[in-house]
Amino acid sequence: MIVTYKKYVLNFKRPSGTSRGVLTEKETWFLILEENGKIGIGECGILRTLSIDDRPDYEEKLQWVCANIHLGKEVLWEALLEFPSIQFGVEMAFLSLASKTPFELFPSNFTLGKKVWK
Repeated sequence: MIVTYKKYVLNFKRPSGTSRGVLTEKETWFLILEENGKIGIGECGILRTLSIDDRPDYEEKLQWVCANIHLGKEVLWEALLEFPSIQFGVEMAFLSLASKTPFELFPSNFTLGKKVWK
């Protein structure tokens, strides 16, 4: 399995107020798994000053995940207890890899356009 990650900065159209100030952007990292021609993508996103895993070693932990992906989802989950946003990204990436298409993790009548939520 080949694993990479890519940082992406989302710029807010309007500043968003929080209990700790105003945010104008959100950093996110996409964890990308590639295996047997399939791709799985998971989002690891933090809100600076708000997320519990807003730490200086965040990107270093993403590098660790890439180097240790062979340990599997369950072992990684336990090792990432202090990084819930990376836990989420790992879980999402594995679900994406196992899905028919990488962007539809839970197919339903809604995602197929057969049901409208009111």
